[in-house]
Amino acid sequence: MGAGRVAGVTRARAMLSRGLGTAGVREVATAPTLDDALRYLGTTAYRRDLGPATSLADAQRAVGATLLWHLRVLAGWQPRSGANAVRLLAAGFEIANVEEHLRTVSGTPLPRPVRPYRLGMLATAWPRLARTGSPAELRGALAASLWGDPGAESPAAVATGMRISAAVRTAAAVPEAVRWATGRLALLVGREVFVVGRRLAQPSARRASRLLGSAAVRAVSFADFRQRLPDTGRWALDGIDDAADLWRAEARWWDRLERDGTELLRGSRMSSAPVVGTVAVLSADAWRVRGALELAARGGRPTEVFDAPG
Repeated sequence: MGAGRVAGVTRARAMLSRGLGTAGVREVATAPTLDDALRYLGTTAYRRDLGPATSLADAQRAVGATLLWHLRVLAGWQPRSGANAVRLLAAGFEIANVEEHLRTVSGTPLPRPVRPYRLGMLATAWPRLARTGSPAELRGALAASLWGDPGAESPAAVATGMRISAAVRTAAAVPEAVRWATGRLALLVGREVFVVGRRLAQPSARRASRLLGSAAVRAVSFADFRQRLPDTGRWALDGIDDAADLWRAEARWWDRLERDGTELLRGSRMSSAPVVGTVAVLSADAWRVRGALELAARGGRPTEVFDAPG
């Protein structure tokens, strides 16, 4: 066991204190106003870039930026393999940057100006992607990178293609995350194909088949899709008989992420498991905080939706 691994695992366990936990999330969710919720968050590790006049959208983005900062710090303490795992698990931030950049180069006005997430060492290809000046150029840069060709230049194709790429690469490189990645991919493909009614571009379909199987990706009905999924992905759709109810599976996926992450942190293992578990728990915590802020903006209400699973 190298000193770098020991230091990385020790730092990962220490980072857990940055989350709010069930009690803290409930405090935010039951705050009578958004300003009250922000004042509470101002006493926590989520206080970065928050103020009493912060809008809901900006507050939620600030929560994401805080999570990203914590993951960057965590990755900086890891040996190469651990840093790569954190990078893969944090891929959603680079995807968000690309989505916003694509809207800009497509001439689609943004609802409000936003600064790209600062990825640091967690970037896969962002500096190069950020320099592109058209959808075609962006697609070409993606195709030449680890992200791969999304198959089309449209915002939907790029976003879906990048998410599929991230899931496949994560499952291949992070053994502890195979079920999370496959379950997430099953939700994504199910929503795209059977809710939105949008078939996957060929490169993305081929990539998704690596995790879900070609039979599932080619399915013509939601029932057939669910039946043909591998066990590593079918769990995410358990109890969902209609594709229109896939939104219900979203919260369950986050519950599973947090529960599995907590399990990876048990014991005294000096492997990558505690690092992956820390990323999972902190990510689920940030997701709950974002949801709790929305409840506070609506006047605050008691809720069990954001309670951690038992």
